[in-house]
Amino acid sequence: MGIANGIRKQAKKIAIGERRTSAWAQTLKEAAEELPPAPLHRLEKDGLDISMAWAIIGIFGILFLAAVYLMSLILIPITLAVVVGMILGMAAEKLSKMGVPRLANAFILSSSVALVIFLLINSLADPLMTFANEGPAFAERMINRVMPYLERIRWLHITPATFESGSMSIGALLENTGNVLHVVTSSLTPALVQGMIFFAALLFFLAGRVNLRKTIIMTFRTRTQRLAAIRVINAVEQVLGFYFATASLIYVGLGVVMTVIAYAGGLSAPVLWGFFAFLSSFIPYLGITLMTLAVAVAGILTHDGLLVGLMPAAAFFTVHLLMENLIFPAVMGRRLEINPFVVFLAILFWTWMWGAVGAMLALPLSLIVMTVIDEILIEEKPQPQLPK
Repeated sequence: MGIANGIRKQAKKIAIGERRTSAWAQTLKEAAEELPPAPLHRLEKDGLDISMAWAIIGIFGILFLAAVYLMSLILIPITLAVVVGMILGMAAEKLSKMGVPRLANAFILSSSVALVIFLLINSLADPLMTFANEGPAFAERMINRVMPYLERIRWLHITPATFESGSMSIGALLENTGNVLHVVTSSLTPALVQGMIFFAALLFFLAGRVNLRKTIIMTFRTRTQRLAAIRVINAVEQVLGFYFATASLIYVGLGVVMTVIAYAGGLSAPVLWGFFAFLSSFIPYLGITLMTLAVAVAGILTHDGLLVGLMPAAAFFTVHLLMENLIFPAVMGRRLEINPFVVFLAILFWTWMWGAVGAMLALPLSLIVMTVIDEILIEEKPQPQLPK
């Protein structure tokens, strides 16, 4: 060990010029420079090794999806709370700048969300109960109104006798309605549990939002990685906040237009139709489809003529189409554009995984993934400065 240290010291002194280099050392140095560099041997993998690596990745991916599906009772409210908390991030920042403490800040915002949800449920309770009580009469009236048009399509082989017996009879429809009500009633307790988890998670997320940001940033070791983490977190909060604030204003306008259409079209409860138009707009493709079908059915039941009954649905679909393709891109710009096919696949996937809540979360999760990829892959971004 002492000899090795002496050799190292001697080499350092020669390197910095403290001693004259001897002839043998100079010859050894020149000979070492003339030697060809050692070849680098790369470990080549055959097709079987690559297949095994992808198989392991696929197995872990399947296990991850299975865990997400099985833990939906907990993951759905927590994910929803995180998304809502990130959307409210801009409001939380403004309240903090006004001097409101973090805990009071979180309590005010979470209580506001709870109040809005309570008012929505309270406003929908009476119409839904009325619809449930009038379900049999509604189904019979719908069948009687649509039957003349179905009889004209001969290849369907549908006659009035079709709805008098079998799986499409009124009795079968009532039995299925009872089954649906039983499912809804049995799902009430899990929904209440998820609601409690959501509000608790939202309160704690908003209260510890700043500390959570610092923890995530400090988990990275280098300065460059920490700057990238700051940039990604800020971009995600800004995109979600700007998107949903602007979308809410646009869809409120759509709800007002739908209220006018429902009133002019003779539909009952026009304000409720406007509210449903506002909510359904946050679910791309699926929301507009279900809303248009519902308005079409209500119009057919309200008016005797088929064309007159379909006019409210046609008007709503046209207004929504113009708003989504002209007003929305003009306000949002091209920065927040997402491939429609990707959004469609995301809606299908999250609806399959988590049901109706998954369909509502598909767009926010797509925005988060798109923003993270955009911030990581594009290098020319304004770099935030860390305090020294």
